[in-house]
Amino acid sequence: MAAPALVALAHGSRDPRSAATINALVGEVRALRPDLRIEAAFLDRSRPSFTTVVDRLVKAGFDEIVVVPLLLSEAYHARVDVPSAVAEQAARHPALQIRATAILGHELSFLEVLDQRMREALAAARCRELDALVLAAAGSSDPLSNQAVGRLARVWGSHHKLPVKAAYASSTPPATGEAVRAFRNEGRRHIAVASLFLAPGSLVDRATELAVEAGAVAVSEPLGAHPELARTVLARYAVGAVELVPV
Repeated sequence: MAAPALVALAHGSRDPRSAATINALVGEVRALRPDLRIEAAFLDRSRPSFTTVVDRLVKAGFDEIVVVPLLLSEAYHARVDVPSAVAEQAARHPALQIRATAILGHELSFLEVLDQRMREALAAARCRELDALVLAAAGSSDPLSNQAVGRLARVWGSHHKLPVKAAYASSTPPATGEAVRAFRNEGRRHIAVASLFLAPGSLVDRATELAVEAGAVAVSEPLGAHPELARTVLARYAVGAVELVPV
């Protein structure tokens, strides 16, 4: 009996860099588990669509699918879009067992990825000294989601023994530029911004632009196709596969 297929489900973006990054991350997952059928799919704006991928897997004979949402925050997409999309596919294929797992979220191990991306950005900027950090995330209308980013920022700052502020690219203040300027008003001049985003896109570009305009010495790239994220995808899949087993 074949193991359930794994569908890594991303939101999608008009920016082709986003889909390229998601596909690269899925490539990392496949490298770790070549025995599994693993597909990337998108809710919107990118291809292949979730419907296309599910239809393809059903046609190939899979009757069990575990969906891992490639999302970092418990916001609208996680609470509404993903469950609705999974329910739609279950209705279209009554014999299909399909389940969505928990999102990637804000694992503490992702701080190691943030550090790596930050080291790369600081090396490119030839900057060796820091006196403050900003953690930039997408932001949400859900205050609990933003609070989770704030908690992660505090843990990250305590690890480096530096003051840190959380900033957001949409929905809620402060924006990255505001956070950088607040530190500069305190007399701090070496401020770096870490991008708590999965992939490039317009939100990341805008957050970067605002940070640089405000005086940030470096802004890191998004988390991207890192092995730690791939391992987290597989950890979510393992839980989802067990939950598909009838009791």
